[in-house]
Amino acid sequence: MKVLTLTILSLLLCSRISAQQKKSVNWITFEQLSDSLQIKPKKVLLFFHTEWCAYCRKMQNEVFTNPQVINDINERYYAVSFDAESTDSIYFEGHLLKNASNKKRVGHNHDIATLLARKDAKFIFPTTIILHADFSVQKRYFTYLGPKAISQILTR
Repeated sequence: MKVLTLTILSLLLCSRISAQQKKSVNWITFEQLSDSLQIKPKKVLLFFHTEWCAYCRKMQNEVFTNPQVINDINERYYAVSFDAESTDSIYFEGHLLKNASNKKRVGHNHDIATLLARKDAKFIFPTTIILHADFSVQKRYFTYLGPKAISQILTR
């Protein structure tokens, strides 16, 4: 009985330690981004998502948990994940950006998402935007990106 109890406790402890050691993307906020870039310039990965977007959740659950993707992002980029329909106000680069709608609703995008998105068409989710350290846009992706596709993008 003691052996069984010790075995179970050992398994629980090992699984807990294993779960704690799992790496994740080092997501930061827009407010933290300016300070981080001043300390150490890097490219920026912006991931715009919504609560209702199934492909956004798929990227969050399958892509941003992939060990290679996590490593590529954390080594080369500052990463910001943001709900494009958020009603939170953001102070970024000396500007107050917000969602004009005071309620979180489908189709009411935050100013920062609109500012960085495409100008010629409707915003599509998920959206991944790669910025240079000076905030100029390197590339915009308005689609689901699987682990292999995003790793190729991140290592260019």
